[in-house]
Amino acid sequence: MDAISVAVRRGNLVESTHRAHAVVVRDGEIVESRGDPGLVAFVRSAAKPLQALPLVPLRLPGEELAIACASHEALPEQLVAVRALLARAGATKDDLECGAERGSRLRHNCSGKHAGFLVVCRERGWDPGGYRLPGHPLQQELRRIVAEAAGRPEERLETAVDGCGVPTFALSLREMARVFAGLAAGRPEGADDVVRAMTAHPALVGGHSSVDTIVMRALPGAVAKRGAEGVLCVGLPDGRGVALKVEDGAYRAVYAAAGLVLGVAELAERPLRNSRGEAVGSVTAA
Repeated sequence: MDAISVAVRRGNLVESTHRAHAVVVRDGEIVESRGDPGLVAFVRSAAKPLQALPLVPLRLPGEELAIACASHEALPEQLVAVRALLARAGATKDDLECGAERGSRLRHNCSGKHAGFLVVCRERGWDPGGYRLPGHPLQQELRRIVAEAAGRPEERLETAVDGCGVPTFALSLREMARVFAGLAAGRPEGADDVVRAMTAHPALVGGHSSVDTIVMRALPGAVAKRGAEGVLCVGLPDGRGVALKVEDGAYRAVYAAAGLVLGVAELAERPLRNSRGEAVGSVTAA
């Protein structure tokens, strides 16, 4: 089936279009697809639920585990949770290796993940310096976790450097969907705790207007995580896993594509607004 076409209308004119590929799996098999289910892309921040798994044995409060999975918007309640993780690690914002956003490493949207990494380093007795680098024991363990969840050998797991400095992993959309179907079903070990934290605190995971937060609120029991360059992965309580990728990386197109695939009406057609907040068009998927 053809890829999803997302139309951006301003007034009565289609001003831009985006193409999105999507796949739905159940029991490891494709049950629905639009575009190319074998499309390979970097998982980006959609890998954060897997990257948070080493924190599970520590029995953290749900807010702290959720923020470790987050691509946050530096909202006050989100920064409180990041600071709690840093305190648990005996670290400060200067120990974060994610770089700065708006002049602060704490405000970087991946600071929760990085604070969680520092907690793991402290608990394991690892030197936290360079924790973001591929050769660090933490990143080697995370590579093993991702490869196992995706069902492929570590040596066949292609990586690059993510926006926050840590390794990111290339998977096909089918593999991403399988991973999230597994998370929703409690695989690998510890996934139940991660999913419970994310679904109990969806606004910490993204923000009130973030697509993953909206999906988790609209579909009780679903676990969702967005990634940069137009990636969204969802695990549904009925056993299905969903992954989609917008070809040109446009985040605005993820909402409409997700609305079409998941049947979430508030996402399927979104208003296009100008800087005054006025609705001047729409973003819809076909």
